[in-house]
Amino acid sequence: MPPEPQPAAPLAVPPLAVPPPSAPAATGVRLPWEGVPAPVRTRAEERWGAAVVSAVTQSGGFSPGVAARVQLSDSRRLFVKAVGPEPNPRSPGFHRREATLTAALPASVPVPRLVDSLEVAGWVVLAYEEIAGRQPREPWSARDLARVLRATEALAERLTPAPPIGAPSLAEDAGFRRWRLLLEAYEAGEAEAAATVAVLPAWAGDRLAALAEREAGWPEAVAGATLLHCDLRADNLLLTRDPGRPVVFVDWPHAATGAAWFDVVGMGPSVLMGAPGLRPLLDAHLTARGADPTAVATVLVGLAGLFLTDAARPAPPGLPTLRPFQRAQGEAALAWLRASWGGV
Repeated sequence: MPPEPQPAAPLAVPPLAVPPPSAPAATGVRLPWEGVPAPVRTRAEERWGAAVVSAVTQSGGFSPGVAARVQLSDSRRLFVKAVGPEPNPRSPGFHRREATLTAALPASVPVPRLVDSLEVAGWVVLAYEEIAGRQPREPWSARDLARVLRATEALAERLTPAPPIGAPSLAEDAGFRRWRLLLEAYEAGEAEAAATVAVLPAWAGDRLAALAEREAGWPEAVAGATLLHCDLRADNLLLTRDPGRPVVFVDWPHAATGAAWFDVVGMGPSVLMGAPGLRPLLDAHLTARGADPTAVATVLVGLAGLFLTDAARPAPPGLPTLRPFQRAQGEAALAWLRASWGGV
């Protein structure tokens, strides 16, 4: 695809297409910049050397904080994220980690440049360069997906071996033991586990032992030396008109090291839950990259366990839309597993 012409001014981000009812949007409840406590805003403007004269809240993502394109009184533009200890006390930690990892990434990686980070009264404020671009439209198109798949391959090449920025190993992530924990609790007669099993897709509920057994191979399946984003979805991607970085990868708090193809599998359920017809494109890409089919199946089992068991829990504070999205991702992961990778 030939490069598109460079725009003369930042692009407006068009509204996302409305996905079908079976595919909830990755959209939470955003706080406007004006909702940040005045002392925090004042301190940020002092550091930036200019006042915020306009702030346009951006859709996409589940954080209960600010995500806004802002214009300063000196005509500079920034993308600003800010979150406080309420309503979700874990959110500031994600912003701190994001700032640390993003600042440490090599300059050749297509990510927004971190301009500033500060903490005031428990609030974490991050300021990035504003990127002219749009998110992939949902439901995904084959054109957007092909563009992103090429970019993920290039990203993996740049980040192998992983730069020494303190990212954990995905193989050691204890979060991917959900089927085993659920099976043990269910067999022990725990009421919460029984309630979770009751709302699982029937195919999974009938195969808890097999899913737990396959999930046990997670460490070997994801082993690798590539630095991974680990949270790729449409809302964490920007498609630009810059031929030097046609896709920009945003929001890096979950970065970890692992198999070079993992990010494609991790992103796949969020694509397929709204555009199941794109499965052959994902399959062909993974095959061309030499992804081991057994490893791909194991990763899909692990992801489905994470999504579906989380989806059965109450919504986290400040993230009321997260659980339906996780449920849809889990169901899409299982459907992809069964259709392309042999089930369990």
